[in-house]
Amino acid sequence: MKRKIVCVGNLVLDEVFQVASLPASGIKTGVLAYEKRYGGPAATAAVAICRLGGTASYWGRVADDPAGEAGIAALRQHGVDCGGVAVLPEGRTLRAIVMVDARGERSIVSDRHGLSLDGSVLPEDRLDEAGAVLVDSRWPAGALIALDRARAAGVVTVLDADGGTTADNQALIDRADHVVFSSEGLRDHAGEGSPEELLRQCAGDASRVVAVTRGSSGSLWLIDGEIVAVPAFRVDVADTTGCGDTFHGAYALGLSEGRDPIAAARFASAAAAVKAQRGRGWDGMGDRAAIEAMLASGAVHPV
Repeated sequence: MKRKIVCVGNLVLDEVFQVASLPASGIKTGVLAYEKRYGGPAATAAVAICRLGGTASYWGRVADDPAGEAGIAALRQHGVDCGGVAVLPEGRTLRAIVMVDARGERSIVSDRHGLSLDGSVLPEDRLDEAGAVLVDSRWPAGALIALDRARAAGVVTVLDADGGTTADNQALIDRADHVVFSSEGLRDHAGEGSPEELLRQCAGDASRVVAVTRGSSGSLWLIDGEIVAVPAFRVDVADTTGCGDTFHGAYALGLSEGRDPIAAARFASAAAAVKAQRGRGWDGMGDRAAIEAMLASGAVHPV
């Protein structure tokens, strides 16, 4: 039986607008379709893990409001253990506006200030039986506590590094075993330069695995001083929303199942590709058979 992966971070109510093209400044754009659905880095990663046959627990916080209640219900419907969710009496459940164009590309405006950032609301559950702990950088106080507890328990840790202040991110990086940046997150943290140079700049401890995801350009991994490129799979893209979060969840699951980082990255790349191909929020997650079929296809972009 696979051990549970604990996912620590944000749950977000997404308002998704389908548009013909992403608007430039000062332009009015008509909406082709609209829906509400749930996202958030750690919550989406937990759903991906469960969809792939793993076991996931989500540790986060929501407000005592209809959005928070419905978000917890949606997670449970997808098989996620929500025993570690704190329901806060003040504030409002986090929200985001997502615009998705005809090519599946998206722009996101996130409200990350609706809830207290206090990390003391994390549950006291033991972590020594966890297969991995995955944290996102959008709730740094909770992530810091979870990473410290995981290290004390000898549990492997994965950081989804995308957003947050430089100081908060550095504190998280210093505590994580595996750090996976988005392209934007890497630039925000390390500045301008080639991805290879920036990864080396961020690595610090030589034993730490540091990587950056780059959409259809695949991902780059710094492992034991060497840069390794992992290609992305070629698919017709419906919606890229949540693909990075799916990648992180599948990567943590791959590690917990004994895959080495590059094998786990290929597994995660296939999971993200299936998600991009299907769209549909959490309902578009691929199962294990879909990911294995994607891996077997060998249809990757050149690196």
